[in-house]
Amino acid sequence: MFHEYFIKLNVILTLKHRYMILKNIYLSFIVITIMASACTHAEKKDDERNRKVPIVDFSGVEPLLNIKSDTTYIINFWATWCAPCVNELPYFERIAEKYSRKKVRVILINLDFPNHYESRLMPFIDEHKIASEIIMLDDPDANSWINRVDTSWSGSIPATLICNKTKREFFEKEFKYNELDSIVKQYLN
Repeated sequence: MFHEYFIKLNVILTLKHRYMILKNIYLSFIVITIMASACTHAEKKDDERNRKVPIVDFSGVEPLLNIKSDTTYIINFWATWCAPCVNELPYFERIAEKYSRKKVRVILINLDFPNHYESRLMPFIDEHKIASEIIMLDDPDANSWINRVDTSWSGSIPATLICNKTKREFFEKEFKYNELDSIVKQYLN
């Protein structure tokens, strides 16, 4: 009798034990999934904060302006303090996304003062989730390089150069998305 009771008790404990083990495995899986998700989100945030924007003088930008390539380059000159520039930035981001599988490269040349790199530019990039390549141009003698971008450029921004091996156009204006998209399509046909 004692032996039968012990066997029944052992079976009951074994079933409870199995249930507890499965429950612990399930809970562990949920905790690991949540932690992995949080880590991925934190890594993404760290990547955004750790993104470096090179600061160059005009000699670091000039080679981009004369590339003769199958790739279409869309080079936009902008600043965080320029309202028309800020208005059109989402359009450049949409173009970069739309043509990401084509030979299109969007480069945003920032003209903020270098001492605003940490206080304005980097927070702006994070806040607006700008994914396109950004280069900060630090060359205070604008009169020496504006005409080298394009002889028609007065120096006002926003300004955009679109070029590839067969075509080169310069625009000193704020774009609307459909207009910019239409121009880019002409370069791809």
